[in-house]
Amino acid sequence: MALWRAYQRALAAHPWKVQVLTAGSLMGLGDIISQQLVERRGLQEHQTGRTLTMVSMGCGFVGPVVGGWYKVLDRLIPGTTKVDALKKMLLDQGAFAPCFLGCFLPLVGVLNGMSAQDNWAKLQRDYPDALITNYYLWPAVQLANFYLVPLHYRLAVVQCVAVVWNSYLSWKAHQL
Repeated sequence: MALWRAYQRALAAHPWKVQVLTAGSLMGLGDIISQQLVERRGLQEHQTGRTLTMVSMGCGFVGPVVGGWYKVLDRLIPGTTKVDALKKMLLDQGAFAPCFLGCFLPLVGVLNGMSAQDNWAKLQRDYPDALITNYYLWPAVQLANFYLVPLHYRLAVVQCVAVVWNSYLSWKAHQL
């Protein structure tokens, strides 16, 4: 409880910094889970650079983009009724999620040094599966998030759920 209260105080004092650092930390955690539990690399084979890439993606891309999107979405569709939450979820999943994944996957490829041609081929191969998998998890999460969670906590809630999603994305983004 004390940790949660400290997080709330930090979030109130420095909302943008805390949201970005939260996203980066949880993206890194997702990669660690991917490497250690999904891929079973072990500590000797753990790719620290890959984890740092995912932390960088969280701080430099996911946190700012998703945090900014939630602010825009709240301006486009103000309110917290069930109908408002449904509209937000439909816009989020119908417009934002496909664009976000279409940027995330090749950006990881660029950070990993992939050529443009290899990155394009990987995007064509992985994007449809990643988007379909997205639709298994995120519509229900986002519906609850938009209906029940205040704006300044949405990114943190999503990133907590996203530890599992980040593990999947890290695995998917780093498959060759």
